[in-house]
Amino acid sequence: MWSFCFVEKRLLRAAHPRIPKEVLPVQAIPLTRNTDFRRLYKRGRSLIDRNVVIYFSKNKLGVNRVGFTVGKKIGGAVVRNRAKRLMRESFRLLEPRLREGYDFVFVSRSRLPHLHRQAVDASFARLLGGADLLKKEGST
Repeated sequence: MWSFCFVEKRLLRAAHPRIPKEVLPVQAIPLTRNTDFRRLYKRGRSLIDRNVVIYFSKNKLGVNRVGFTVGKKIGGAVVRNRAKRLMRESFRLLEPRLREGYDFVFVSRSRLPHLHRQAVDASFARLLGGADLLKKEGST
């Protein structure tokens, strides 16, 4: 699912010590444990839009972790998978601009699978920018 995980990044840096840290791609680690999802639902802050709900919390890892969920009320498997693909792609495009050291859970709402990707991008940018989770322009 994720082609470039944190471990591979460390191995690449060890193999190529002269490559600056800023040049290597930043990739979030997927959240997989149910306890992590429940912790974010219970203790994390939430950002609500009519297309998506974002739960987030600071972690002590120095790297972002991310999870995507779509409830069964949204539709069948094809519709749910489309919603997850849209959210993953929007996150992937926005990821280099995100501050590091956070856990995120993106929850789809019923409208999301029927939107164009640009609308999902706009929702993500609006919510994350409003919560000051995006890096300022010109800063690294």
